[in-house]
Amino acid sequence: MPQIYNDPAGGNASSVGPQFRTDYYNKKALIEAKKEQFFGQLASVTGMPKNMGKTIKRYHYVPLLDDANINDQGIDAAGNTVLNEVTIMVNGVGTDENGDVPGGGRTAYFVGGGVDAATALLAAKAKVVEWASRAVASGGLGLALVAGTATDYTDLSTTGGNSAYDLGYRFSNDTAGDAVEASGNLYGSSKDIGTVASKLPVLSENGGRVNRVGFKRIELEGTIEKFGFFYEWTQESVDFDTDAELDMHLTRENVMGANEMTEDALQIDLLHGAGVTRFGGVATATSELTGEGADISIVSYEDLMRLEIDLDNNRCPKNTKIITGTRMVDTKVVDGARYMYVGSELIPTLKKMTDTFGNQAFIAVQHYAAGTTLATGEIGSIGGFRIINVPEMLHWAGAGASVGTNEGYRETGGNYDVFPMLVVGSESFNTIGFQTDGKTVKFKITTKKPGPDIANRDDPYGEIGFSSIKWYYATMILRPERIALVKVVAEW
Repeated sequence: MPQIYNDPAGGNASSVGPQFRTDYYNKKALIEAKKEQFFGQLASVTGMPKNMGKTIKRYHYVPLLDDANINDQGIDAAGNTVLNEVTIMVNGVGTDENGDVPGGGRTAYFVGGGVDAATALLAAKAKVVEWASRAVASGGLGLALVAGTATDYTDLSTTGGNSAYDLGYRFSNDTAGDAVEASGNLYGSSKDIGTVASKLPVLSENGGRVNRVGFKRIELEGTIEKFGFFYEWTQESVDFDTDAELDMHLTRENVMGANEMTEDALQIDLLHGAGVTRFGGVATATSELTGEGADISIVSYEDLMRLEIDLDNNRCPKNTKIITGTRMVDTKVVDGARYMYVGSELIPTLKKMTDTFGNQAFIAVQHYAAGTTLATGEIGSIGGFRIINVPEMLHWAGAGASVGTNEGYRETGGNYDVFPMLVVGSESFNTIGFQTDGKTVKFKITTKKPGPDIANRDDPYGEIGFSSIKWYYATMILRPERIALVKVVAEW
C-alpha cells in the first residue's frame, strides 16, 4: 500500500501531491519582519475601508490661543477688525562667513501690521528704514540688491557712495504686497505678560461688539500608493540545491525586503515632515554643517535640553505609545520619555556626551530595562530622550559644508555628510504598516510553484515558478510640531 502523505524512510514523495505550506512560511516571515520595525512601532494605524478611494483625509482643529489660529472671523479686545500683516524680506543682510563680502549674509524679515493692507505695508517699510539707518550709522550694513524686485530705497542706495548699501526688498510670497490675516485669536501663543494683559477679553458695563474670536481647521491628507516586486526560480534550482529549506529562506527574504522598503519610505516621510529643526554646533543651515574648526556641528547636552523645551512648548507628550504584540490593539505606555531615532554612526558621539555637571549623559539600556517596556532597537537614554538605534537610518551624503581640514568626520565628494537625529512624538502620524491580527495581513503574497499548473506557451514545460508581493502604503503627518529633527555630522 503506498504512503498517503510521504515515506520518510524511502524518501518518496506524497501520493496526494506536494506539501508546500507557503502560508506557514509567510506567517513566520511576518513575525520576523515585525521584529525589525523601528518607525512603524510608533505609528497610529488607520485602516482604509473598501470602495472609499485611495486618499485619507482628516481635520485638525487649531486651538483658539495658538499662533497658527490665523483667521478673518475675529475682532480684537478693543473692538477693531483683525490685524493684517505684510512681510518684507531683505536678502544679503551683513557679510559672508568670512566677514569680508558685503551682501553675502543671511535673509531678514520685517513684518508690519495694520488694520488694512496699505497700513501694514507702510509699517513694514518703516521697520526696514529704521533698521537700515541704524546699520549704516554703525557701519554694519551689507546689503545686496534682489534682481527683478519691487523698489529700492533711493535714500540708502547712495549712502557713502557704496553700491553695497543698496537695499532691495520683495514680499514674502513674491506677491505685490498682499496682506495676510494675522489675528482673530486674541493673544495667540504669546507668553509675554504685557501682551497677554493687553489682549485679555475685558467687558465694559455696556458690553458691545468686542472680543469676537475665530477658529481655524487644517485639512490633512495622505494618498495610498501600491508597491510590489517578484522573483522567479526553476524546479531544478530547488531540487538540486543543498539547502533543504530554500523555499522558506526565499520567502523570509522576500518579506524582510518589503518590510525594509516600507520602513525607508516611512523614515523619509518623517524626516521631511518634521516641524521642528535644529542644527549641531553654530550652524543655521544644512550647508553649514562642518567637521572642522572650533565649532564642529555635533549635538551637545544643552542642545538636547533646548530641543526638549521646544517640544514641551509644542505640547508633545512624553508618554509615547509603542505598538507591541501582533493584534494592533496591545499598546503599552512608556512614561516620561520621547523616542529619538539615530543611526549607528552617531552612537560614539552620544556615548561621549556629558551633562551640565560633567557626568556621562548616556545611560545604557541595561540599567533600566528590567522595569519598563523597551522599543525595538532601544539602546539607552539621554535626559528626556530614549535612543533607538536604526542600522538602516538614512542620511544626506555630501550635503554639508565643503571639507577643508577634516578632523575625523564622515564626508562624501568633498562635503560633509549630514546625519539626522529624529524625535517622533506620540500620535504624530498615521500609516499603513505590516501589522497582522494573526489571520489577515496588509500585503498579498502570491506563489506559484513550478509544475503543470502554471505551464503556458511562454513556459510550456512549467519549469519556472515565481513569488510576488504587493502592498499599500501611506503616511499622513498629523502633528508636525511633535516631530523634531536635529542635523549633525558623525565621526568615522
